[in-house]
Amino acid sequence: MPTMIVIGYRGDLDQALQRRGIDPYYIVQAPASPPKSRRFTRVADMENAQEIFRAVLSADIGDVAGVLSVHEMGVFGATYLRQQLNLPGNADSRTALHFRDKYLQKSMLPPRIRRALCRHVPMGTSFTELADDLGEVFVVKPATGAGALRTNIVRTPEEYAQALTPFTGRSDVEVVAESFMDAPEVYLDGVWEKGDLQWSSMSGYHASPLRAVQGGILSAYVLDRKRHSVLFHEMEAMAGQALTSLNAPDCVFHMEAFTTEEGLTFGECAIRLPGALSPQVNRLTYGVDLFDVEISLALGEGATRALGDQRMPERFHGYILLRRAGGCNLTQSDFERNFLFDEIVYDSSPDAPVGPYGRVGQAIVSDPDELKLQRTIEDIVRFNEVGST
Repeated sequence: MPTMIVIGYRGDLDQALQRRGIDPYYIVQAPASPPKSRRFTRVADMENAQEIFRAVLSADIGDVAGVLSVHEMGVFGATYLRQQLNLPGNADSRTALHFRDKYLQKSMLPPRIRRALCRHVPMGTSFTELADDLGEVFVVKPATGAGALRTNIVRTPEEYAQALTPFTGRSDVEVVAESFMDAPEVYLDGVWEKGDLQWSSMSGYHASPLRAVQGGILSAYVLDRKRHSVLFHEMEAMAGQALTSLNAPDCVFHMEAFTTEEGLTFGECAIRLPGALSPQVNRLTYGVDLFDVEISLALGEGATRALGDQRMPERFHGYILLRRAGGCNLTQSDFERNFLFDEIVYDSSPDAPVGPYGRVGQAIVSDPDELKLQRTIEDIVRFNEVGST
């Protein structure tokens, strides 16, 4: 059985690999922990390509067919492993960095793409200097991305000092600051191959990742192409321009943008699987399995076969990452008595493990009407927050 080296672990991808008859070998960083039945090696730093390569060589894995990463932190390491092991897929380290460093990414976009002002924050940079460059309100976050983790909106010198505390303070390229975009976010999940957009789906956040990190509930839903035809056209055009200018390899990608009065403003773009339950809602809505596409590209097979089952949507799907309810004791039965779910899992026990964005459960809902789906998600989020409809 061929082996796929996987940097990071997520259970849904593991199931997809099993369906393809591929044996995964995981390289993980705490707190990620694959099941005991899986082969894996732990590393201290997922972004350290040397450590990842040493882990792979020490494991003596055998018949390696490909390598992929489940998140941002493994994109560069996966590229390096392809170089050294002569594996299919992108082996250009410089291109990988176009999608890892947010300053490099925005600086390489063509002038016609509107974007937030962005700069690295070298050691000793003052609040006043950034406010003069970026405006009175700006955002501080990791240069190499981390979802919305360690991302903070900064308005005062005190907030600036607090925003820098999660970082080492020993690097001039560890942190970026960007002008703050106060606008709704949408994102495009897609497949880019042979220099062209092969397939895409657009979704809107009900609660943004940044708000969810700060105690909100992360949720999103697939948008109706017929209802938002102009926005789809603009978003796909932006994706084509951005991915071309960044010399994107064949990949599954995730691109975020803000919908402002002036038009779309580029947020960021990643060449890896989308997070949370986006792959699941895309499969349910369009019949496209992005896990299967990612595996096919990592094996050098191309995306054509994996995109063969796509269809026009009959129902639009969305997801909610459920939190432990504040001030009330909700159970899965409480949710199910009040709402109709396609899927729901909710652990109400006091010792339930808490995942990213405060997640102790998750749900998928759907509706033929996107607006009704949006209202349903709003109702579920409110119920999760206060315990009543």
